Amino acid sequence: MATPPELVHRDDERGVVTLTLDSPANRNALSAQLIGELSDHLDRIADDPTTRAVVLAHTGTTFCAGADLAEVARQGGLSAGTRRIVDLLRQILELPRPVVACIDGNVRAGGIGLVGACDLAVVGPDTSFALTEVRLALAPAVISLTVLPRLSDRAAARWFLTGDRFDAAEAERIGLVNVVADDPSAEVARLVESFRACAPQGLAETKALLVAPLLESFDARAADLVATSARLFASPDAQEGIGAFRERRPPRWAADT
Repeated sequence: MATPPELVHRDDERGVVTLTLDSPANRNALSAQLIGELSDHLDRIADDPTTRAVVLAHTGTTFCAGADLAEVARQGGLSAGTRRIVDLLRQILELPRPVVACIDGNVRAGGIGLVGACDLAVVGPDTSFALTEVRLALAPAVISLTVLPRLSDRAAARWFLTGDRFDAAEAERIGLVNVVADDPSAEVARLVESFRACAPQGLAETKALLVAPLLESFDARAADLVATSARLFASPDAQEGIGAFRERRPPRWAADT
């Protein structure tokens, strides 16, 4: 059997590792393969004292579309996949290196969970976001672990409950991202130079201070939210929502709107 193509590429330059999501055919969805490759890279980085920071980048027009719904359909549910996503988000949070998302494209659903897990996020002005779970009869359950701490209650309600799309300026206003830049890569390069001037111990200990409250809440709620997500994905309404999405038709509950 042929080896599947690599979905996450690693590039090293002067103590900074760039991990590039490269699965444009499914909009860099969080498939088992992509999660596994990204997790393996993060494991090796955690054990490498020469790495100062990580940049999480992407190919194509979408940074990450969230769960791989085609894979979910084949597997008949997302129980194992949900656990993998939770483990990945926690791995990014606890990595003793700053992680910067460099985004110039669309971000949807679980992809926003990745953004929330990163320490910093720089996006292009045309970047768009949407928490689309509610439109599939789901809820952004597990990704709320990393997204809710970044937002005000009112902003979370606005975007979680509607599934509407919002732009880069709004993402910056509500605290989901740090910077909107015409050239995200150039802005990230400036941040990277700052990290290179910092001591690895200083970066690791400072990040630990910053993420301690997030990890405490994460660990208290993760198991319940994994169970919630698995229950919702297994429901008839979610099967209808996912099927309608894949077939590019309105779900039955939206037929009269």
